[in-house]
Amino acid sequence: MWSSRDSGQTEPLAALVAVFALGVGLTLYAGALDSVWPLLSGTHETAALAVDATASEAADFGVVAPPITEAAAAASPAGYRLNATLRADGRMWHAGQPRPADADCDRRTVSVRTAPGRVSRGLLEVCVWRGL
Repeated sequence: MWSSRDSGQTEPLAALVAVFALGVGLTLYAGALDSVWPLLSGTHETAALAVDATASEAADFGVVAPPITEAAAAASPAGYRLNATLRADGRMWHAGQPRPADADCDRRTVSVRTAPGRVSRGLLEVCVWRGL
């Protein structure tokens, strides 16, 4: 005769292996989706994501610290080229390759550290275009 006491039981090791396999699968899926997402979305959406990523990479505690070369390189979406320009207090910092006329651009107002202890309002513009 069937007993409810024996149902739903499994070995603890088998359950741990299943949870581990599920975690690995989700991690691989998220990583693959992250690298392919810019190719699936439109360029304008990619520009908006790239300007947010550049601002995030360049910021320490919410304040962008020039130069922005390393941040722009880290924020460049897969399959795209990126050009970033940061303006604040009459100064300008550039990163990336010269942009073509058909590049899609997006802008964000950011806080910029222009000198030790001095933070000014600035404008970050990031342009993206398909490239190798």
